[in-house]
Amino acid sequence: MKSTALFVAKANIVSLTILLLQLSDSVGQDYPFMNPSLPWDVRVKDLISRLSLDEMVLQMARGGALKNGPAPPIPHLGIKPYNWNTECLRGDAQAPGYATSYPQAIGLAASFSPELILKVANATATEVRAKHNYFMSVGNYDDHTGLSCFSPVINIMRHPLWGRNQETYGEDPYLSGLLAAAFVKGLQGDHPRYIKANAGCKHFDVHGGPENIPVSRFSFDAKVEERDWRMTFLPQFQACVEAGTFSIMCSYNRINGIPACANKKLLTDILRSEWGFDGYVVSDEGAIEFIMLAHQYTSSFLETAIASVNSGCNLELSFSLIDNVFMRIKDAVNSGNITLETVKERLYPLFYTRMRLGEFDPPDMNPYSALDLRSVQSQEHRDLSVEAAVKSFVLLKNLGDTLPMDLQSIKGKKFGVIGPFADNAYGLFGDYEPHPDPQYISTPRDGIAKLPVEVSFAAGCNDAQCKTYSSKEIKSLVETVDITIVCLGTGITVEMEGKDRVNLSLPGLQDTLLRDAVDSAAGRPLVLLLFNAGTLDTSWAQNSTGVHAILECFFPAQAAGTAIAKILVGTEGANPAGRLPATWPAGMEQVPAMENYTMNGRTYRYYGNQVPLYPFGYGLSYTTFQYSDLVVTPSILQLCETLDLSVQVKNSGLRTGDEVRRKQPTSHAS
Repeated sequence: MKSTALFVAKANIVSLTILLLQLSDSVGQDYPFMNPSLPWDVRVKDLISRLSLDEMVLQMARGGALKNGPAPPIPHLGIKPYNWNTECLRGDAQAPGYATSYPQAIGLAASFSPELILKVANATATEVRAKHNYFMSVGNYDDHTGLSCFSPVINIMRHPLWGRNQETYGEDPYLSGLLAAAFVKGLQGDHPRYIKANAGCKHFDVHGGPENIPVSRFSFDAKVEERDWRMTFLPQFQACVEAGTFSIMCSYNRINGIPACANKKLLTDILRSEWGFDGYVVSDEGAIEFIMLAHQYTSSFLETAIASVNSGCNLELSFSLIDNVFMRIKDAVNSGNITLETVKERLYPLFYTRMRLGEFDPPDMNPYSALDLRSVQSQEHRDLSVEAAVKSFVLLKNLGDTLPMDLQSIKGKKFGVIGPFADNAYGLFGDYEPHPDPQYISTPRDGIAKLPVEVSFAAGCNDAQCKTYSSKEIKSLVETVDITIVCLGTGITVEMEGKDRVNLSLPGLQDTLLRDAVDSAAGRPLVLLLFNAGTLDTSWAQNSTGVHAILECFFPAQAAGTAIAKILVGTEGANPAGRLPATWPAGMEQVPAMENYTMNGRTYRYYGNQVPLYPFGYGLSYTTFQYSDLVVTPSILQLCETLDLSVQVKNSGLRTGDEVRRKQPTSHAS
């Protein structure tokens, strides 16, 4: 009885809230900021002029995350709540309800395709907007209901053991910048007046580990030389700004002793003065509190607010705090440490963004207002998830053209699909994953079972950590099959936000599982599928004649099994064209200390004379390509000039294939 009464009471409260918000709509109709015929600048300034200092402070202090959000309504102006906390890395992540899940960012980067990134980002924005429209219709302003994305992640993959490598676009600043720009344009859309959802490039800056080994990311001081800062850690963010991102997220770490979220050189001198950024800077979750609590850079929340706001931060995302740092802004204004004009300047891009999202215009003016839940997990988006997964795979080894397998030749054959990732849907997604309807999730076992073959399955390990392993289970299965598919890797139990790896090895007893499988296969075809982000030491598998092919799959998400089956048999022209977006070290002796931010010995640009296991850009194909007519201009390069290269590429093999480059795929063999 009590629970029923409570439910009724909550329902009445929700109904009353919606009614009040509906009534408030009419309140602001006559204000200039609600007039869509006026210039944006006039409207934003009019809105801000009508706010009290207390209202301004709350808008800057409520960046999201549980009790820290949403930004509250302003009833006397008819302004509704807004939640800034949304994740859109490769689909509508963490939002209530299902969403299409595309491959993890590191896999998308392996496509080397800005066009693919743009399509995935735009499809993501469609679902984010469609779900947002629904959430607004029922008065849901919780986390992940808004349109302002904390995506993409464009930090450099500078260390193979960093837990967040999977969220990045790899180790090259130029490639990361190209893909970031494509993501921004795809997510925000091409409407001349409205943006579909707004991008937020992160984590700014000099942020690439550690998470927790050997020290915490919350207190880490990244000591970087100016040359490395300018040539490695800043270029991709500049590309993001030039693409028109509305937001930048400042990072947890210090940069040469100064916390990123209180770093005037970073947030004002470089970001705004040099690059002309006019959007908003939001803190990483809790980063502003950690200026005092972890870095001990300040001695009070008041001092922290002064340092952060004056340095250029607009919005605080805190750890579910109501009385957070930016709630001290009013005290700072009253004491003269922050000017009222500065507060208005910091508030301006927040409301400008909301206006460009269409919040203050009549819904029928904005075509994105018509998107509804029918757009979520549409056939078009599910097909794109398969396309993206196929294009993300990298063929690392292919002895004797083991792959692709001839569909007629394998008909009726016995396949053994083994390993902790063979039928583990949870392990295929990686971190910051959207949650699709289970009916659309395909594991390697599922995908291979749709081929005209007989499938047997054995996990061998309970999970990716593989602390316990059943050798008998693996050996007895592999001995009875014609072809073995071994599915190994890491997953979020091994690497993710907050969790670095300690070495390059396959986790736990996975290496033993692989060796047992090779011995039991006794020369029969064995294909190794890898599901990971940070690089692995697979030198034994690369050198073993018992491992006939290796396919790097990263975290392909919902379409994993479908895409793997296509690649294994080369159906519908499926041919691996992915290339490694990061160097794979040959061993731990090639891995510098995590906390050392010198670029010497890191990434293909500074690897020196070391020979990696696989170089940046490595990847095989089922066909071959010929290059000719290389043209380099100009012949003499002056300071700051651009070097242009062009080359003719011909598919010289017998199968259709793509060679990764910025323009169109190569011509097909005749």
